[in-house]
Amino acid sequence: MAEIRVENLKKNFDDFVAVHDSSFTVEDGEFFVMLGPSGCGKTTTLRMIAGLEMPTEGKILLDGEDVTFNRGSERDIAFVFQLFALYPHMSVRRNISFPLRIGGMPRREVRERTEEVARLLQIEHLLDRGVGGLAAGDRQRVALGRAIVRRAKAFLMDEPLGALDAEFRDRMCEELRLLHNRIGATTVYVTHDQIEAMSMADRICIMNQGEVLQIGPPLEVYERPATKFVAGFIGSPAMNFLRAMGKLPAGATEVGINGATIAMPETREPLTADEAVLGARPEHIRISDDGPLRGRVFGVEYMGARQLITVDTEAGRLRVRAPNTVKVAYGETVGLTFDAERVVLFDPESDRAVASTLFEEAGHG
Repeated sequence: MAEIRVENLKKNFDDFVAVHDSSFTVEDGEFFVMLGPSGCGKTTTLRMIAGLEMPTEGKILLDGEDVTFNRGSERDIAFVFQLFALYPHMSVRRNISFPLRIGGMPRREVRERTEEVARLLQIEHLLDRGVGGLAAGDRQRVALGRAIVRRAKAFLMDEPLGALDAEFRDRMCEELRLLHNRIGATTVYVTHDQIEAMSMADRICIMNQGEVLQIGPPLEVYERPATKFVAGFIGSPAMNFLRAMGKLPAGATEVGINGATIAMPETREPLTADEAVLGARPEHIRISDDGPLRGRVFGVEYMGARQLITVDTEAGRLRVRAPNTVKVAYGETVGLTFDAERVVLFDPESDRAVASTLFEEAGHG
């Protein structure tokens, strides 16, 4: 397996810039997930790493070797596509063994490696069946097997679970992560699904509009968002955003919202915009009689031991995750208290977080 290093990567399609000056390193044996909405540049980046697209600028190194302009066949990389890309006229065995057979490997070794991979993926009982009648989950296992059997330096996966239904997708998330742990593969995995990313990744790289916005472990990007986009994209429900007073000096520890004063971490720099955006996760807000911000209950969604309470304030609508012992009624006016150490203040002009204790502790300040 190998380290993948991307340096100042850029890709233009005529006048359209699909990837802007991206740099990151995927560590040897890491499960690295590229996450973002459709059209953000994540698949284009993956295809450049695979050698299926050539970059306009920048450099790609695989295990220390510059492979920037090498063809895909000259890079020791295995690629798994969203739509399986299996050979329908071949059996499972022949699909999995295809890369070894065209490489001229001796028959005995081909058979041994194919059967080893089939056992690993728990499809040894399907080896002599055709792929046409297999369930979607089994077809995806066959596609994975064909990639794994090569024992490549790195595995690249482009939305490999996108064609599966929700139940299969959840199961395959678990199986993919267990498989990764067993074989210790360097894996770059592209998805637009934050649940897949949060459940499988060692680190997540969040992209939008061709730019890398933040890279970090799942918990870090959830609790320490570098930008308002990251804060809103990660989390279900997403982070709440409220309009706050702007024009704050560096070192400010309070912000005004609709006549209420809300405590927050120190601002690291002056905020010159007329308005700011205060972000708070639903679990970092409490319903309390003496809460400084007031609002009316719009709805309650019960979720077992917890509930999601939607509250309308003059600064914006927000959702509160609370124990089901908290009793509120539709239309009731309630107070809201914020966890001062966990709220985040964003500059609406740059989109960046300018006040967040956890964010600064992470070393991003």
